[in-house]
Amino acid sequence: MDLSLTDMRNVLAYERSMMKRYLVWLVLMVALIASCSSPEPFCPRPAGTPHHLTVRPELLPTSLPPSPVEIEIGGQTIVVDQVVTGPLCNGHWQGTVYVTCDVQVYPWEGPPTFLKECDLAIEPGTVVYVADHGDEPFYKGCSCHTGLAEPQDP
Repeated sequence: MDLSLTDMRNVLAYERSMMKRYLVWLVLMVALIASCSSPEPFCPRPAGTPHHLTVRPELLPTSLPPSPVEIEIGGQTIVVDQVVTGPLCNGHWQGTVYVTCDVQVYPWEGPPTFLKECDLAIEPGTVVYVADHGDEPFYKGCSCHTGLAEPQDP
């Protein structure tokens, strides 16, 4: 079977078209597979920092006295009254508080109620920025982590 020059050009054009389609599908599949990989944690733990506490709450120290510090949050410099680092359990928070990536909490099962046995007082009107939650500000305390109901707005 002899092919004319026109037929050969048509076959080559078809093969090029199929190669382009194959390449597009290949790029799309690689992009899809790459997007399915588990994302990096927003707040990677510093090396050697255990995530869970093993000491009873009454043996933990209360948080350090507040000391205003400038923290960059969302591209803005914000003055916070207190920076919480290490064991997160006992303390008294007021004003603006920043919870760092290296906090340690008690293990839990189900809903994250790791503050249930702790003595943590958070004054009304306190704003808490949590590094592990994308530096999101929280205005209603930590009741979701204590197992208590959220306060209702009047």
